Amino acid sequence: MSDRSWEDAPKDPAEGAAWSGHAGAQAFAAVEAATDWLLGYPFVFRSLERRIGAGDVLVDYGCGPGTVADHAARRLGARVLGVDTSPEMLALARTPGTAVAEFHLVENGRVTGLADGCADAAMCNHVLASLPTEEAVLAVFTEIRRLLRPGAPFVLLATDPACNGTEYASLRIGEPGAAYGPGQELTVRLRRTDGTWQEMRNHAWPVGTYPPLLELAGFRGVVQHHPSVKEASSVADPELVRSRPWAAERERPPLVITTSLAA
Repeated sequence: MSDRSWEDAPKDPAEGAAWSGHAGAQAFAAVEAATDWLLGYPFVFRSLERRIGAGDVLVDYGCGPGTVADHAARRLGARVLGVDTSPEMLALARTPGTAVAEFHLVENGRVTGLADGCADAAMCNHVLASLPTEEAVLAVFTEIRRLLRPGAPFVLLATDPACNGTEYASLRIGEPGAAYGPGQELTVRLRRTDGTWQEMRNHAWPVGTYPPLLELAGFRGVVQHHPSVKEASSVADPELVRSRPWAAERERPPLVITTSLAA
């Protein structure tokens, strides 16, 4: 893995992506994400499995190296389509043995090769923090809505910038004592699998930003939830739950799940 910092990694000017280029893709693949696997992804999967079944089409918008998409395909039995703005991410995701059915590139804000209403569900994990404006966030929601049939569920996972400065097992959002307005730049620290820490620039989107933008993009029934460690004991991998005390995660859960339905 490259030691190159996100400070030096090139960004996609159209999307404001923080994980662009070969160095960005390699480093993203080396992120540990323990807090996400405790309080994030398992709850995304649980929300989806209540609404879709085996063989249904699930779009993972911002699939990165495909790890979460692969887990979703195996757990849900869905036909998962990985979507990303980064060709380098998609190249990493196309590894032998993945359960992901297809991969598609986003070009000029539109997913190539996918028709309107082609999907039975969509998820989007930790993508919005890389976007610099509300217009960019709305554009992502609008494109996801285009891909979904009416009534299809959309599950969104994001960090809560209100939890800034707290040291979690695998991340820290912003600086202690700082306050961040919508879209304002902040620094996120992420633990790598080798135990070292990586810093990257992100954008603060308070969780209350999402519901009105989702409604504007054509979604309804928006619900938000901060998963807790107590809930995770019956949702996440039991071995992971037992692996550490999760003191900060218990006191101030840093992730929010936003669910909605395509109108």
